[in-house]
Amino acid sequence: MARRVFGTDGVRGEANSYPMTADMALRLGAAAGRFFRRDGLNGHRVVIGKDTRLSGYMIENALTAGLTSTGMNVLLLGPVPTPAVGFLTRSMRADLGVMISASHNAHQDNGIKFFGPDGYKLRDAAEAEIEEILDGDIRPASPSNIGRARRIEDAGGRYVEYAKTTFPRNKRLSGLKVVIDCAHGAAYKVAPEVLWELGAEVVTLGVTPDGTNINHECGSTRPEAAARLVRESGADLGLCLDGDADRLIVLDENGRVADGDQLMALFAGEWAEAGCLAHGTLVTTVMSNLGLERFMTERGLTLERTKVGDRYVVERMRAGGFNLGGEQSGHIVMTDYTTTGDGLIAGLQFLAAMVETGKPASALLNNFTPVPQHLENLAITPGGDPLASDMVRAAIAEQETRLGGTGRLVIRPSGTEPLIRVMVECEDEALMQDVVDNIAGAITDAAPKTRTA
Repeated sequence: MARRVFGTDGVRGEANSYPMTADMALRLGAAAGRFFRRDGLNGHRVVIGKDTRLSGYMIENALTAGLTSTGMNVLLLGPVPTPAVGFLTRSMRADLGVMISASHNAHQDNGIKFFGPDGYKLRDAAEAEIEEILDGDIRPASPSNIGRARRIEDAGGRYVEYAKTTFPRNKRLSGLKVVIDCAHGAAYKVAPEVLWELGAEVVTLGVTPDGTNINHECGSTRPEAAARLVRESGADLGLCLDGDADRLIVLDENGRVADGDQLMALFAGEWAEAGCLAHGTLVTTVMSNLGLERFMTERGLTLERTKVGDRYVVERMRAGGFNLGGEQSGHIVMTDYTTTGDGLIAGLQFLAAMVETGKPASALLNNFTPVPQHLENLAITPGGDPLASDMVRAAIAEQETRLGGTGRLVIRPSGTEPLIRVMVECEDEALMQDVVDNIAGAITDAAPKTRTA
């Protein structure tokens, strides 16, 4: 079944505009409740977490109304990271978990992500079934079976305690100064607390959310402020989370940025040496750098690629029995610890490597030389599909021929924004830029309202 409302990571859009309206959230909650209550039994429960967006209050209340109307009992977690929802869904034996967040997007956007009782994000087929229920008449519960709602006051504390268990028990962070940028988002309380309790000297950034400043000039997509703070404070490293704390960008002691590819190379290499990398395989997406693939191959290890989206990485990991995967953007998935990308826990594993090796961050973040890569985001009219144009297809084929075996070309529509993403990797940077320009020009000609984002 096709999905219309759901994208690559749940439902997302501008708050108070379709599909992120209160009415849609209510109906979506009712549809999800009905999907998980098909056995007709009582006692079903759902946990709901959110980040710090102003619109989160509206969406939370609407979802609660929809879910309780079908007999689901709702447990409200308040602001917690997305991975905390996955963890607490399992820990609290819930039938469903919901995270209200638009991740790294600006405050005016919001989104809804669903987790199954196993703590993993729902598969495409389940989302399609929820959409089918959404399109029909959703049967409410009888008056005596309407669900209840209650707030879980210590949700953040439960996640803090779990996160600490993933750090080596006999180790401490004493002597390390860590800049933590929480993007004014969901981890603004829990991330500094975990680092402090493990013994680090913590320098905070992005920990004063006001409902509208989430991800604003901070966080994993804007690490410049954290990099300055690392240098000015003499910190040993910086950890930059995004709004829902499911991704991580690391800064070394000089403020230099390392993306998810360098982190995955570090973890894959270390785990392989320790005999802990399941089947000698790392799972990542088509966007990860060719240099990472070469790093794995040179060590006799395997890199498998999926389409973009951490949920697709996780699905392949589960199908193949792999325990390490992620995305260049900083989603690092370690299924020995988590069910989804977890920026804080990934940061703790990096800190553990620093403590255990005694090496500075810069030495651990220089695992391979990236192949030059250029990503161009082309804004398109919502609903438009310039990639269906014969002219665009011909231009793409021509540029692929020019690259030959010297590079890679990935072109895809964004699953969360009206954008076409054009990514080219090539050792010859002049050729790379020319390939990007030619494809961007063809897309612009095919869709006159397209502009460079």
